Amino acid sequence: MPSSSGRAKCSALVKRSGADVNVLQGIRVIDVTQNIAGPHSTQTLGDLGADVIKIEPPGGDPTRSWGPPFWEGEPPLFLSYNRNKRSVVLDLKSEGGRDVLWRLIDSADVFVQAYRAGVIEKLGFAYEQVRERRPDIIYASVTGYGSRGPLKERPGYDPLIQAYTGVMSLTGHPDGPPARVGGSVVDVGTGILTALGILAGLRERDKTGKGTHVEASLLATSLGWVSYHIQGYLASGEVPGRMGTGLASIAPYEAFRTEDGELMISAGNDGIFSRLCQSLGLAELLDDERFRDNPTRVANRDAVHALIEVKTARMSTEELRALLDEHRVPCAPIRDVSEVVDDEQVRANELLEPVEHPRIPGYRDVAFPLQFDGVRPGTRSVPPMAGEHTVEVLAELGYSEQEIASITAGD
Repeated sequence: MPSSSGRAKCSALVKRSGADVNVLQGIRVIDVTQNIAGPHSTQTLGDLGADVIKIEPPGGDPTRSWGPPFWEGEPPLFLSYNRNKRSVVLDLKSEGGRDVLWRLIDSADVFVQAYRAGVIEKLGFAYEQVRERRPDIIYASVTGYGSRGPLKERPGYDPLIQAYTGVMSLTGHPDGPPARVGGSVVDVGTGILTALGILAGLRERDKTGKGTHVEASLLATSLGWVSYHIQGYLASGEVPGRMGTGLASIAPYEAFRTEDGELMISAGNDGIFSRLCQSLGLAELLDDERFRDNPTRVANRDAVHALIEVKTARMSTEELRALLDEHRVPCAPIRDVSEVVDDEQVRANELLEPVEHPRIPGYRDVAFPLQFDGVRPGTRSVPPMAGEHTVEVLAELGYSEQEIASITAGD
């Protein structure tokens, strides 16, 4: 394994409550990805303690300009997926830039790239080319449509893949147009799966000493999001459609109107349905053959929804939630982001923590979602400025001041 000795600390250090969890300390990751999926995967590794070196082109990652909004001049999207990294600007179209990247690869355990098919080969850093020099490296590729097939060279962005894989056809209300899922779920999911694959590759290398090629795609991730819709179609031949807040295979399992808004109610089994009816004074529905079990309720979902909503519409959202909580009926209010960021449950789990940021007063970030023995990995460094660590990293690689000046002259 390449030595990690002599690495400098990130310059934009931060403080965070709780001890850091550095389970990947000593692992170096070279990240030549942009946008969301690749950066999210490497941020995950960085959150776990890896030394992530983000390679940016002259001008920086394109997501640095994705806004408004901007937070003190920095885009929230870039801030969301690039903490715990060091930034090095390299022109990989130049021989000097490629030479630096090779030296970084020589020092690394993991290499992550997200270029379209054909581009990485032209640069000289395809898996076969890297493996010849570093047979023990974990090489991860992130693509839009996969590495094979007629669309392998097409660019893949989250909304394009949502459209292509049927996610949009399933999102929205039945009487409305297809809709994009609000969050970049395909990108983020691909990032998580890529990180998982890299960790599996590192575990295998521990046993065999050999590297591996981890391949992830937005296409494969997105099919996973609609797997039960696909299985349902294969089983029934019926094309699933948009259900609003509902779920095709369970009823009642959707939002219900209240006096002042809506409340999401999930009666996922017969016992919960019974408690829901009793709480609302609708015990007679339990003897109605149309609603005797989940399959019959699904067949008569409009009828059961209408009967329940007659009751819910006469109560405020908070009154209804308190009543259902008392009867152990799962429910949740439909809230906006402004309500979420000040939520007591979010705060209790330290999921949105203040972080000292050298350029953004009052900065907070969404925390790593896992805990280890009750400790959540912390933010060791905020998202870097483009090229913030170029000189630092080049010096670690053994470049002289004169060589560094020559390499950085065109930045």
